[in-house]
Amino acid sequence: MRHIFIILFAIVFIQSIHAQNIITVKNQETGKEEEIDIPESLRKDLDEKMQIWQIKNYVNKDETCKSTDSNPVVSDEIIIDRLVRIPSVIEMPFNEAVRKFIDYYSSSLRTRVSYMLAAANFYIPLFEEALDLYNLPLELKYLPIIESALNPKAVSRQGAAGLWQFMIGTGKIYGLKTNSLVDERQDPVKSTWAAVRYLKDLYDMYGDWNLVLASYNAGPGTINKAIKRSGGKTDYWEIYPYLPKETRGYVPGFIAANYIMTYYCEHGICPMNAELPAQTDTIMVNKDINLNQIAEVCNLDIDELRSLNPQYRRDVVPGKSDPSAIRLPNNTLSIFLANQDSIISYQADKYLSKRQRVEISENTTQWKKGKRNRATSGKASYHKIRKGETLGGIANKYHTTVSNLRKLNGITGNNIQAGKSIRVR
Repeated sequence: MRHIFIILFAIVFIQSIHAQNIITVKNQETGKEEEIDIPESLRKDLDEKMQIWQIKNYVNKDETCKSTDSNPVVSDEIIIDRLVRIPSVIEMPFNEAVRKFIDYYSSSLRTRVSYMLAAANFYIPLFEEALDLYNLPLELKYLPIIESALNPKAVSRQGAAGLWQFMIGTGKIYGLKTNSLVDERQDPVKSTWAAVRYLKDLYDMYGDWNLVLASYNAGPGTINKAIKRSGGKTDYWEIYPYLPKETRGYVPGFIAANYIMTYYCEHGICPMNAELPAQTDTIMVNKDINLNQIAEVCNLDIDELRSLNPQYRRDVVPGKSDPSAIRLPNNTLSIFLANQDSIISYQADKYLSKRQRVEISENTTQWKKGKRNRATSGKASYHKIRKGETLGGIANKYHTTVSNLRKLNGITGNNIQAGKSIRVR
């Protein structure tokens, strides 16, 4: 497990791929063509900055493996035979939709598949460990290919995030914390264990893996509506016409992902080489700390540190709110432990700028008084003198001076008469 957390590149593009967003299949009953959506993750480029850093450090082309320029022609019968040979619990039948997705992977997405194969070396061991512990089919390890294209930082148009594309609400149900600073949906480890528990719950609900896959994509409510509209049928391929376009492509896309990750060689696709990153481990902190502080004091590349800790949305580890884990290369752990106090204090005003206490300026009251005085200074105001009042007392009451009252009223001494009016501004 210790090697899998650093690779964020997964299946980056080196070449720009402008593929269609839909696949058309013929309805066997009506003969009409119907559209199904290609999952969003398979249509999106990855963040260029992360691509450049990850490719430069961990990915290179395998010069010993010669990829073909085009996808070889393979008959339906051969594909059916290959699908049958995949050791799986989940049913993986063949049809036109599955064929279209296999062709899509093996033609338009050839470069992407090459990178997915490299990324699989880092993520698949984590997926398999979690699935095996819950006794779930290991072929589910390819579900994140459909969900996120193996990109932990992926965010969909609907707001789903991470390798397993959790929405905030579902993530919270399964223990994934999301706030302004932390998004554990983007933590490869925590999100994987949450996804496996969710998949188990869905299987307990439906007892059919294809319905589980469809429900993972569209939500149980949508699947239940499709079952109801179909007259109570509980076979994915029978409720297929009643599903949203993207969900219609979800199970065929999953079957095709298992196929291409198994038979890539037969389609002339070579995996990229992925070097093993440095071994890593986690350390818990109970104080706020910024990843930039760690990077600068410990002489780490900030992009490497971010790739190790993708759950921290703004580089801030809020250890003061809740003890938080930071993943570091093993050779940096001792440096961090020896210099933790220095790291936390390093340029804290810059990187941890939230003030804990502020004083209200004493000038605020004076400013408000001055503002009020200026607002009314254009209009004369008068005060009716009461018995016993003095110029000094009236001056204090209206926040002015005795000399100013004398000037406004032509008074030379201190004598004023009760019952008379005196101008105060």
